[in-house]
Amino acid sequence: MYEYITGTLEELTPTDAIVEAYGVGYDLLISLSTFSKLQGALGKAVKVFTYHQVREDDESLFGFADRGERGVFVQLISVSGVGPGSARMILSAMTADEVKEAVVSGDVNKFKAVKGIGLKTAQRIIIDLKDKIGKGGGEFSFEGVTPAASPAREEALGALTMLGFAKPAVEKTLDKLLKEKSDYTVEDLIKRALKMM
Repeated sequence: MYEYITGTLEELTPTDAIVEAYGVGYDLLISLSTFSKLQGALGKAVKVFTYHQVREDDESLFGFADRGERGVFVQLISVSGVGPGSARMILSAMTADEVKEAVVSGDVNKFKAVKGIGLKTAQRIIIDLKDKIGKGGGEFSFEGVTPAASPAREEALGALTMLGFAKPAVEKTLDKLLKEKSDYTVEDLIKRALKMM
């Protein structure tokens, strides 16, 4: 998993950014939000956060101007019926903060206005993601969503599943721990999870 790529922004279009790092040009699929944040940075050093998608017949690297947008993207693709393409469309139509606000307020029409998102999918996004909104600022809790979001979670997950624990149960326990405190070490996560399992 790639956390981010730091390099020179060689090309930029509303859908793609090519970042060269150590002689390798990475073609990153981006949203309009990221495009607007990267404008004016051509030929300059940039840091782009990534999400690496691997399928049987395809491999794609998505780029984000900040962790917050990537976190919303990851949450969106966790919803049944929302793929990376749809999530990118949503983040092109709305900023990450607008997505959060639409989820909190239950604004189905905001999601329906996005090309390719129907009523059922819009409702599912709101229902599925409302539970993931933290108390207080209407923030998604991104800790532990993916290995990229928390390397300690991934290591702990690997260790605990190797010990014979069921992966879904381990993920649930680790997510619960990381909601309480996001900066646990791998060792602390494993010890605490073992007490809870």
